[in-house]
Amino acid sequence: MIWRALFNARMRNYLLTGILVTAPITITVWLSWQILQFFDRTVRRMMPPDLYPDISIPGLGLLVVFLGLILVGALTAGLVGRFFVRTSERILNNMPIVRSVYGAIKQILETVLQNKATAFRQVVLIEYPRPGIWALGFVSGPTKGEVRRRLDRELVNVFLPTTPNPTSGFLLFVPKADVQVMNMTIEEGIKLVVSGGIVTPEDVGDRQGKLAIDAPDDDDSEADQQRKGQ
Repeated sequence: MIWRALFNARMRNYLLTGILVTAPITITVWLSWQILQFFDRTVRRMMPPDLYPDISIPGLGLLVVFLGLILVGALTAGLVGRFFVRTSERILNNMPIVRSVYGAIKQILETVLQNKATAFRQVVLIEYPRPGIWALGFVSGPTKGEVRRRLDRELVNVFLPTTPNPTSGFLLFVPKADVQVMNMTIEEGIKLVVSGGIVTPEDVGDRQGKLAIDAPDDDDSEADQQRKGQ
């Protein structure tokens, strides 16, 4: 009985190890294949039969979409393309419900893809929801505008993600002095949040990091000077 119990425990460990090794690879390959098949089927239905070969070539649809996006980007850079984009945006902005969805999606894509602002700059620790309990957040920039003017303090915009879905969360305006900067990268911080603390990044040391936030803009500086003058 003892040997049978040890054998069963060892087999269970081998089984779990095999799942942990093969599952990420299998899921990644399966998702990649499904994405390729989706683009191939979509492009095949949209294009005339004479332009699309009868032989199924994996990834051809994705290549066609990639080249099409490059062509659209090149045309948009011209005068006619910019006029078409402005006209389309004007039409969408006049539609009650569509304009909200379009504006949100456009802002997110511009932030992430065009690097108009660094989406997340650093991983930080803040005391939330009460002192003594710490939460992992991501710095998105210094607090500016009306929020900073009304509170009259040096604050930092911290996005507090939820587990296991880091795309949802809370926007907190935290005093700069109450923020502890972590040495881990943004990717490591996201993995830590998604895994619920299971995937812990390696500790690279006790270096004291500094907040990498921009200096206040001119409007905020003028507002501060006016408050000081009063």
